[in-house]
Amino acid sequence: MNMAQNPIVTITMEDGSVMKAELYPEIAPNTVNNFLSLVNKGFYDGLIFHRVIRDFMIQGGDPESKGAPAGQPLGTGGPGYNIPAEIVYPQLFHKRGVLSAARQSDQVNPEKASSGSQFYIVWGKTYKMNELKQMEKQMGMQMEQNIFNQLAKEHHDEIMNFRRNRDRQGLMELQDQLVDETKKRCKEEGYPKFTDEQVKTYTEMGGTPFLDNQYTVFGEVEEGLDVVEKIQNCETLRGDRPKEDISMVVSLIEE
Repeated sequence: MNMAQNPIVTITMEDGSVMKAELYPEIAPNTVNNFLSLVNKGFYDGLIFHRVIRDFMIQGGDPESKGAPAGQPLGTGGPGYNIPAEIVYPQLFHKRGVLSAARQSDQVNPEKASSGSQFYIVWGKTYKMNELKQMEKQMGMQMEQNIFNQLAKEHHDEIMNFRRNRDRQGLMELQDQLVDETKKRCKEEGYPKFTDEQVKTYTEMGGTPFLDNQYTVFGEVEEGLDVVEKIQNCETLRGDRPKEDISMVVSLIEE
């Protein structure tokens, strides 16, 4: 990415340390425009990184975190709206330092819509090649399961008739058909596989590959990864909230 063309924001901590992040408006326009709108309103100023997990990520942007007393549960606040997912994969993936939009789980948010304000910065870890291969295998199994579940849903009435009639043979034959169709579709769509760039990045730099293709990536920390490292190493209490609040001020660097 070209920092001379894309918007740059600074995330400044109370101790004066600074992260400088490049945003990607051409790739995630709605997410970036919303983020910048909140930045210009001072929405993030005084909020804390309320969820910090070592070797994983740091998360902030909950408006309820500003001045929140110790022990107060955080993480559900926002501006009152969500942003449609803008997932561009594998062009953007979860390497160390990327900014991604947080969101609710697939169970309540199958469209993967992003939080209107909460974001996280990836730290992660480095992976060995065999770990990535195992992850590819797991992703392939999940792909098969998702497609099979969708096919079963499409044949719901047929399945229920077999069960009502206690037609075990008919049920097994249909199951075999759905398994064959599942494998056919997976082959046509292509099983998940990390690109050469992902493999190089995850084995040398680090990140969180298990989040790939699941969350909207909309920027990257270009300067100040040492600040991210320091925050993700902080002492935390219940709910992954840092023992000592880590507040931020986010500003747009004007050209």
